[in-house]
Amino acid sequence: MATNERAAQHDERRTERLAGLLEPASTVLMTVECQQGVVGHDSALPELAKEARSSGALHNIARLVAAAHETGVQVVHAVAERRPDGRGASTNARLFRAAERLPVQQYSGSTAVRIVEGIDVADEDLVVRRLHGLSPIAGTGVDPLLRNLGCRTLIVSGVSANVAIPNAVFDAVNLGYTAVVPVDAVAGVPAEYTPAMIRHTLALVATVATTDDIVACLKGPRRPRRF
Repeated sequence: MATNERAAQHDERRTERLAGLLEPASTVLMTVECQQGVVGHDSALPELAKEARSSGALHNIARLVAAAHETGVQVVHAVAERRPDGRGASTNARLFRAAERLPVQQYSGSTAVRIVEGIDVADEDLVVRRLHGLSPIAGTGVDPLLRNLGCRTLIVSGVSANVAIPNAVFDAVNLGYTAVVPVDAVAGVPAEYTPAMIRHTLALVATVATTDDIVACLKGPRRPRRF
């Protein structure tokens, strides 16, 4: 068998496996910290915000959200915020203490914690906010929401590849969900860290695919819309 033919068959089997995971009725798309104070123009973390935009990650997250809305896949937006008085916020890591000194604060109810412009938030989307910790899932109430939605596969997109994304993927896998990571809809700093982390860490526990592959599978034949 020719090398090109073997490669084509491998790609076809891979696409079939991905499509099998992405049944709209049992799939949820999660966006992580895609909020104005993190990836917007007035970000508390300008280096991360710049990378999320220049890499195309934000654009691809918007594409995934649009495809989810079109095909009936539930979208969950995970937002990190804190009360102005700091009550309930974590202080047990260097990261949390550094965040307290940033010029832009992710205060509840502020512009900073709104989903960034360009990513559509539909009426049926769920927005889950956390006041503590590193994970969009652990201790946030996301797990029972996913179970009540009939979720079996969780697509994890957003920022950052340094902290919140691996936390979300590991928590999802530990809770029994199948995690799918769109390799071009995740950003972190420095730029070269993200693909290395995905390849050497997340690929061991999650299915890694491109945004194009995921959108194609969601929009593929025999994909009934969920109401």
